[in-house]
Amino acid sequence: MPELSVIVHGPNTQGHLTALLDGLAAHPLPDVEVIVAAVGDWARETAQGYAPELTVLPLPDGTGDAEARAAGAARASGRWLHFVHAGDGLPTGAARTVAERAAELAELPDTVDVLLFDHVRSTWQTPQRPSGDGRLLARAGRTALALNDAPHLLRLAPLLGNRAIRAVFWRTHEEDLTTDDEPFAAYACLLHADHVACLPQIAYEHRELRPESLPPVTPDDRYALIDRYETLLARTTRDRPGPHAVLYDVMVQDCLRTFARSAMPDAVAREFFRRASLAAVRWRPEHHHRPAGLEGVRHSLLEEGAYAKYRAFQAANRARRAARSAVRTRRRKLGAKLRDHQYRRALGRPVDPDLAVFSAYWNRGVTCNPAAIAAKLAELAPHIRPVWVVSAKYAALLPPGTDHVVPGTRRYWEVLATAKYLVNNVNFANAVVKRPDAVHLQTHHGTPLKRMGLDQMRFPAAAKGMDFAALLARIDKWDYSVSANSHSTRMWERAYPSRFVSLDHGYPRNDVYYSATAADILAVRERLGIAPGRRAVLYAPTHRDYEAGWTPRLDLAALADHLGEDTVLLVRGHYFYDGSTTPLTGLRRAGRIIDVSSYDPVEELALAADALVTDYSSIMFDYANLDRPIVIYADDWETYATTRGVYFDLMAEAPGQVARTQEELTEIFASGAWRDEGAAKARAAFRRRFCEYDDGRAAERVVRRVFLGEHEKSLPPVIPVDERTPAPTPEEASAR
Repeated sequence: MPELSVIVHGPNTQGHLTALLDGLAAHPLPDVEVIVAAVGDWARETAQGYAPELTVLPLPDGTGDAEARAAGAARASGRWLHFVHAGDGLPTGAARTVAERAAELAELPDTVDVLLFDHVRSTWQTPQRPSGDGRLLARAGRTALALNDAPHLLRLAPLLGNRAIRAVFWRTHEEDLTTDDEPFAAYACLLHADHVACLPQIAYEHRELRPESLPPVTPDDRYALIDRYETLLARTTRDRPGPHAVLYDVMVQDCLRTFARSAMPDAVAREFFRRASLAAVRWRPEHHHRPAGLEGVRHSLLEEGAYAKYRAFQAANRARRAARSAVRTRRRKLGAKLRDHQYRRALGRPVDPDLAVFSAYWNRGVTCNPAAIAAKLAELAPHIRPVWVVSAKYAALLPPGTDHVVPGTRRYWEVLATAKYLVNNVNFANAVVKRPDAVHLQTHHGTPLKRMGLDQMRFPAAAKGMDFAALLARIDKWDYSVSANSHSTRMWERAYPSRFVSLDHGYPRNDVYYSATAADILAVRERLGIAPGRRAVLYAPTHRDYEAGWTPRLDLAALADHLGEDTVLLVRGHYFYDGSTTPLTGLRRAGRIIDVSSYDPVEELALAADALVTDYSSIMFDYANLDRPIVIYADDWETYATTRGVYFDLMAEAPGQVARTQEELTEIFASGAWRDEGAAKARAAFRRRFCEYDDGRAAERVVRRVFLGEHEKSLPPVIPVDERTPAPTPEEASAR
């Protein structure tokens, strides 16, 4: 018997079913079965392409969601059921995550009927936004809970997709739960459950379709919202005061939100308000306290049934907000005028020849090429004073004693106006004036695989929101552009057409790959908690312009299982492994998965790793300096290349083995191909091409050329790739 039955149900809404089934079929699990209750010809034809791996139940067009769920549940053989609408999605590894947590619940002393987990919300405009449910789930912990002891769980989004339901429990209450009103079913299953459990991890993606693409909402649909809550509240009076009070608050908030945000005709709005008022009075808990402030006023007016007063209250609030907005706008304009005046005055002062302003990654702190240059500057030209531009939220993370300014402050504009040197790995603000005797040094922060600058104009996913005229104005301020290889030099000159001088000196941040000692590497591994003798694999995927955030494309728990207990995965990702307890907790406690998403500098992670797994991130070009194995995981290469644009075919010119599926990636490590002769040959060609100028002395060359004014011919020559000695591998470091 499988642990979990994933029941995909409904029509192929706006074509989303294919992506959902692709993800489920790509990572089949022995303890998870997938049943597709496909409604209509399009869904049936789509689903049958995945048979027999997925069980397909064709249902006629017009079959409702409740009937489709019931058909899938009748066919399911799993201990737990997870209902997934065909228009929604599942993050990579979600089925495994839910199945593992469900299996853990069997060890608890109390029978758990419902497992709740987190989700993301996607709209036609904003994909994958956090739900806000995470803190409620984390607050519940991992024990089995009666709803009376955790009534706050009724505040979770009422979806069937963000909960798994024990099959025996579902069949016991199927008559009550089989309804096309999904929120009703979501609430009802909690009210029926003896115990629930929580998983504070994202395991579902709920898609909210554009309202204009849906059938119009009728007055009866509006009134049904109130009927739903009245039916549910009738089940919670007297014997369940905690859930009743929470559900009452949820009802009032939902009714007020619907009333305020929905464009109802006046007659419908009046009737909706009247019915909501009656419900608010009828079901108000004993000794109930209204919320404070404006929300309490709204509650009071609703209970009074004061429709006219409420409309007047809304109008007054709108006027008050408009007035406040106007005041804030005036203040911003006055502040901007004052700052502009201060900046213009500062521009009238002489340039300070001993002042250098540094910034990196949009003012995030001391890092990357600017940090390496600043460190070498302190050694070779200590008379030059560095000042870092750092956003307020990152200031506390600066090394002690770092002189810094916060953007927008008076001193910020003063140092930008008077500094001789301005160093950045992105760009300074548009308002920064290029003084004739100031020097702007652009260091960049990676070798370009993806299209950059003006080359993005033909790729809407990459160019969205870009002001190319402003970009050209910024690059016209550059005096120097640092490059790690001749490929970058050519691409920078093409993507950023201006009069800057290319410094073919290497990336200063990569010097450490030649200067780090065995002791340095062992110290980093100790800080990361990598046990001696264990192999460390760094997984560092890049951002996709067609996604709102980082979406895990690998089932990392499964990968860790296949790599074995002697391998540690260093995962540099996003919220997927953000602090909360997950089914990976056991692996993390055993030291087999380490979240390094917030660890800086990234160069230390590279030094600690025996191998790198990445997709299209520029980290591959830097890591190649270490002459250690690199594996490319490119499951969406065609999509990435088409939407983002690329400068060369990575599939043909990769720095090592290439995997297009998780199974291929697992086999590359299992077979040893990740470090075989073919991988070494590909890596050698890649290093010769892309590590051309990186030899450990890049920062010195940049400082001598830009800050000390030395002639290019007097700089330390670049050591040929084949004559360099990178930092020792972790294995070599341990043997010394």
